[in-house]
Amino acid sequence: MFRTLLTSSALALSLAGSAAADAPMAFDVAEDHTRIFMADTPVHENGMPAHGNAFISQGYIYPAGTLKADTTGVLDDGSPAFPDLVLGTWTCDGYFVGEGANATSGVWVISRQVFAFEDGDTIITQGTEIVDAGVENLRPITGATGDFAGIEGAMVQTMLGFSERMTVNVSFRLRDGTPDHADAAPPAADVAARDTAFDELDNGHPSLDEDDPLEWDSGFPVGPVFDESASPST
Repeated sequence: MFRTLLTSSALALSLAGSAAADAPMAFDVAEDHTRIFMADTPVHENGMPAHGNAFISQGYIYPAGTLKADTTGVLDDGSPAFPDLVLGTWTCDGYFVGEGANATSGVWVISRQVFAFEDGDTIITQGTEIVDAGVENLRPITGATGDFAGIEGAMVQTMLGFSERMTVNVSFRLRDGTPDHADAAPPAADVAARDTAFDELDNGHPSLDEDDPLEWDSGFPVGPVFDESASPST
């Protein structure tokens, strides 16, 4: 039974890794200036969002390499500049922190990001964002569906720069370019060691009925343990 469970788990991970291999492991996002909404307060004296200001923003997901620092990825009316290349929609909500929109370096936003691809696949990340252009920042992956289901670890976010409308162009890639579980097949030596360990376990507990592991008597008491020498309470 132990081997069956482990083999089934390895097969499931292998299939998930194969599916994810067909999904884009890197992509760009162009923020849409017509879909940025920020709270009225708090703001700095220059009107820019300050620490604690809540916001939500959306944009277009493009193939990796589509955008540069100042590429116009969104037209004046909010439509994509490269409609034939759109992979999906990016949604980001969160709060400005620190110096907020006046920040010139370091963390300026704490956010959740949802990457909704046109084929129905999704990735969700949550964490910090840094304003520094060209500097990689890790964001934990907190959920995924479709071809990305089962992917764990982090996504690397890199600020490319600000467009002429002061919207952000950003690049993203899954860490190492592959899911953490892509190497589902363990080395032969590990497999042999695992089998030996299971054999020793089975031999050490000959009473183990693999059809019903609950029948195994471990020898340890289960339930309340009473001290028979103690006098009963009245």
